Amino acid sequence: MGVVEKITSYGIRIFDPKMVHIRRFNFKLVARLAGMMLTILACAMVLPIIVSLVYRDGAQFDLFFSAIAILVLGLVLRNIVGKDTDYELHEKESFWITSVIWILVPLAGSLPYLFTGAVSNFTDAAFESFSGFTTTGASVIADLDHTPVGLLIWRSLTQWIGGLGLILFIIAMLKKLNVGSVQLYDAEFSGTIQRKLHPRIASSVKLMWSIYLGLTAILFVLLLLGKNGLVDSFCLATSAVSTGGFMVHGTGLAEMNLWSRASLTFFMFLSGVNIALVYHLLSRKGKDVWKDQEFHVYLGIFLVAVAVSVSAFLAKGCSLGDALGFSLFHVASTVSTCGLSVDCPTQLPMSVAGVTFFLIIIGASAGSTGGGLKIKRLMILWRYVRNYFTRMMHPNVVFSVKVNDMTISDEYINKIFGFVFMYIMFIVCGAFVLTLCDVNIPTAVCVAAANIGNLGPSPLINTLGPTFDYVSLQPVAKWTLMSLMLVGRIEIFAILAVFSPVYWKR
Repeated sequence: MGVVEKITSYGIRIFDPKMVHIRRFNFKLVARLAGMMLTILACAMVLPIIVSLVYRDGAQFDLFFSAIAILVLGLVLRNIVGKDTDYELHEKESFWITSVIWILVPLAGSLPYLFTGAVSNFTDAAFESFSGFTTTGASVIADLDHTPVGLLIWRSLTQWIGGLGLILFIIAMLKKLNVGSVQLYDAEFSGTIQRKLHPRIASSVKLMWSIYLGLTAILFVLLLLGKNGLVDSFCLATSAVSTGGFMVHGTGLAEMNLWSRASLTFFMFLSGVNIALVYHLLSRKGKDVWKDQEFHVYLGIFLVAVAVSVSAFLAKGCSLGDALGFSLFHVASTVSTCGLSVDCPTQLPMSVAGVTFFLIIIGASAGSTGGGLKIKRLMILWRYVRNYFTRMMHPNVVFSVKVNDMTISDEYINKIFGFVFMYIMFIVCGAFVLTLCDVNIPTAVCVAAANIGNLGPSPLINTLGPTFDYVSLQPVAKWTLMSLMLVGRIEIFAILAVFSPVYWKR
């Protein structure tokens, strides 16, 4: 154990024994919290097992054994490796916990796909699981119509659990963390300013889960009223509210009626909004919603994109009804990074393809279940650049970047610049690897951008090549896309922090 140097007011270096305190990394706490999350995951498999028994799809034993395996692993980590741990949590552990849980849980969640035989190898099972938990929605299951119903329910649950965040499960359930909850909360939302719904973190997270569950339940009922059936309604409700994008049938939403499409459109749009604004809306504080500048931009982008899309389809000879219906659904699905798609009334116009790629990069609002760069980040960067050019013309003028009357610090602006740079670099590197795996350059760029933005099944990708699908990708390409899904979901900084040498220095 070393000592700490203290510099006096006279500039003399002395050793201060009172300042000597080197805290060991709390691996036991990391193991315990990871074990808790796996235990929760095993409990979540009760519903798929029940559904499998009711529908007699033959997968009940495979799902049961998967749940037992996950439960045993969780209990070992929680009660043996993490036994007698203290709940002192600092920034180092928060980033490590976030990274470990977001890697371990999807790997454990891949067991049902392997045990049921829905996929033939571990890479495909991991891809399906990572795609679910990160709410990307890209799938390697070739025949959804003959997939066991219980597995479809599990598939939908993974995206619903991952939609609001795996770490938020722990924060909501574990009061012992106290101040550590703030560290985990910030790590889960790293790179964004996430407003809290309640002064206490645990209460704030519980409110978020209540809203999330309520929105899912409402959409589930609306889809039932649209005569979609219990399984389809459940899977599509969890898919839309979590902005996951998993389909239920190989034909997609081709047979869905107007009521159901309209319900999905509205809830996909709503899921791209900051959940704090949804809370204010439900609390009858509509003025807070309309005052929010990010919501203004989000709504403006949505309306402009719809207008461009409708105009392009009308120019192609489509009817107003078809053009408007497709455009509303398509733009809501893309801007929220959900990825659900309906049949295009004609070949996708180039202008719509361009708008789609633009929306993929931008993403949804900060504090929503959507992915992408997030609108608030881009608003801050735009105002900073605008101020910079104004300062060039008027050097003596002092500006500050504000969003919703809140001044943004230079430190946070620098963090956003770093985030955007790393985001673009991940897209470039991911696309480069895909081109080495025989994917053409336009498709590689779009696929990389869609997966880091957690919007896997983008309609734009489907128009780039009729033979493209995730099933036929090489294993290296699939693991590359899984990496992009992960860094896009936990917003890059948590992963980079763990792999940084500075992170491990005392």
